[in-house]
Amino acid sequence: MGLERAGFSHAVLVEYEPEYCRVLKQNRPDWNVICEDVRNFDGRQYAGADLLAGGVPCPPFSSAGRQLGRNDERDLFPEAVRLIREINPRAVMLENVRGFLGRVFDDYRAEILNSIESLGYTVYIKLLDASCYGVPQSRLRVVIVCIRNDQNILFAFPEGNSRIVTAGEALHDLVASRGWEGADEWAKLADRPAPAIVGGSKKHGGPDLGPVRARRAWALMGVDGGGVADEAPEPGHTGMIHLTPGMLARLQGFPDTWAFSTKKTASCRMIGNAFPPPVAEAVGRQIVRCLVNE
Repeated sequence: MGLERAGFSHAVLVEYEPEYCRVLKQNRPDWNVICEDVRNFDGRQYAGADLLAGGVPCPPFSSAGRQLGRNDERDLFPEAVRLIREINPRAVMLENVRGFLGRVFDDYRAEILNSIESLGYTVYIKLLDASCYGVPQSRLRVVIVCIRNDQNILFAFPEGNSRIVTAGEALHDLVASRGWEGADEWAKLADRPAPAIVGGSKKHGGPDLGPVRARRAWALMGVDGGGVADEAPEPGHTGMIHLTPGMLARLQGFPDTWAFSTKKTASCRMIGNAFPPPVAEAVGRQIVRCLVNE
């Protein structure tokens, strides 16, 4: 969605999870969604595309995923390099968690980036905070942008906004939607960006807001992170509130019109594992500037 807003038209989207494929097609029936393991995807039929973009699975580099790196079967960086070689796109955009920059991965990270450079690209890498791009959430993600050397132009990451959107600002109308009298006071308490939303995996995680440390941060904002509600708080509610999947989606930067799964656990997983569309849009617009030689 972020890249669509930046001006790109998707030639193909490759997604492994059938439910995720269904949601993509539900929201954008005209998108060409191929539901299969990217390891089995031949990129040569899309040779010369303007942009190859992907969210490389983060568990191999996250503390929650034991940080096995190249030894984790979920590591798809080799597949990303293969697709760059097959497609030879004008630009590449990849994202991952902050852990990818950890010292334990120095050698592997250098190997990956050197492999991309050897294919004829200039590589740029930076840690971006989603809250600097209009997302009401403190979410740090590593973004890698590669510009093919024959484009003869330098890339610059987008500058962040000076104004930060708080969780209270972003969610006030949703929290108050059923007439809860405490919505105004709650919005004042939630006077900062939300903690990072987590999605978990098939093996771990469910409709909640993360581990103990994350739940403590949510509690300071008047949110009970131990579960996710079906509806906003009703009149007479006391104590902390539970967020709904729709509220979490808004904190991730999705518009209210984007539909997720009908199942709460699946929706929370999709939302929490997504890359915030406004950040993708901001980076995508900078890539567009390179491709049109501005």
